[in-house]
Amino acid sequence: MSPCLVILSAPSGGGKTTIAKELLAGRHDLGYSISATTRPPRPDEREGVDYYFVSRDEFLRQQQSGELLESAEYGGHLYGTLVSEVDRVLAQGRHVILVIDVQGARQIRERRSDVVSIFILPPSADVLVGRLRGRASDGAEDLSHRLERADRELQQAATYDYVVVNDDVSQAVAEVSAIIDAETRRTARRSGLREMIAALRQELEAIAKNPTP
Repeated sequence: MSPCLVILSAPSGGGKTTIAKELLAGRHDLGYSISATTRPPRPDEREGVDYYFVSRDEFLRQQQSGELLESAEYGGHLYGTLVSEVDRVLAQGRHVILVIDVQGARQIRERRSDVVSIFILPPSADVLVGRLRGRASDGAEDLSHRLERADRELQQAATYDYVVVNDDVSQAVAEVSAIIDAETRRTARRSGLREMIAALRQELEAIAKNPTP
């Protein structure tokens, strides 16, 4: 089958990045699209590995020139998926893992049909709040703003193709992996049916041109 885009979305602290890393480590048919951002790099982040760190002017230029498949603003910083990165992974024959928010996911789903969207849910509100409190040192938003954003994102969960509850990371990874496998088989069957239908139509056309008396 042709490779596709696999979107993972979740509220901040939902575990989407951890799940993506586990999937990439365990499956050779997946590749990661490195995003562009105007956010300054953190001490443990590397250019061209974690993100492409660009100025705001450069990011806006990329938007205007159509170099970004989607973009969103979060915590005063811009984030976007580069078309060149998606094409790079697809050219390798691998599915593209995209860890993006609901705004970016909506943009991609409006522009492309080769997308499988998966929303990662926390097991409870208490767990989510605990994870958000643990991220207070990020300094991008205070807890109340994070909770408001999480609520807005949860409202969009039902619009995704699949929803996975991240109660246990290993189990969540297994569920997402199973979804990818199921979509791969389903798309392969569709492709085979399209080829069969095309062949039948060609045969019927040939018969129609030279009907047997």
